[in-house]
Amino acid sequence: MNDCASLNDLDLLRLLQQSDPTAFQELYNRYWSKLYYLAHKRLKSSVAAEEIVQNVFLTIWRKRTTLRIEDPAAYLAAATRYAVYHYLAAEKRRAENEGVAGRRSPGVVAGEMLIDDKQLLEIVRQQANELPEKCRLVFIYNKLEDQTLPDVAQRLNISVKTAEAHLTKALRLIRSRLKDSALFLFF
Repeated sequence: MNDCASLNDLDLLRLLQQSDPTAFQELYNRYWSKLYYLAHKRLKSSVAAEEIVQNVFLTIWRKRTTLRIEDPAAYLAAATRYAVYHYLAAEKRRAENEGVAGRRSPGVVAGEMLIDDKQLLEIVRQQANELPEKCRLVFIYNKLEDQTLPDVAQRLNISVKTAEAHLTKALRLIRSRLKDSALFLFF
């Protein structure tokens, strides 16, 4: 049995890819509460937040041999955010469909996901890469890597107000590029 508590995240991932359950347990223990907080902050529901975080970890375990993760903290945070977005979109569709229950079969509603997490993340990254340099960095650090604006400002050696301005500009540009797409709802 490995002493995984002393390993860094990348070493844990290497062991996880070899189906080491202790490595998975350590990763789970390190990140569960952070991911739960992230999901609960947006959903305001303990049950939904727990379900989403459990599903994120279940997906990690199922795909453990094929996943290529460079930054586990950022990856898990992004996976949780997109699971929350999908949950909210599904809830919205469910609420809209309650009035038209006879028109669709239940399987159709469940299978309506337009874009999976990986595709969505790739589209967002492509849009971010087209932003001006500072906007791109602030957006990536804040939205994709879940760093706070003060941390981003310190990292880039700019003021928090400047970081906020760059983030606002980045979000405005991305929204305008995606306005005809359902993806803008995620921002």
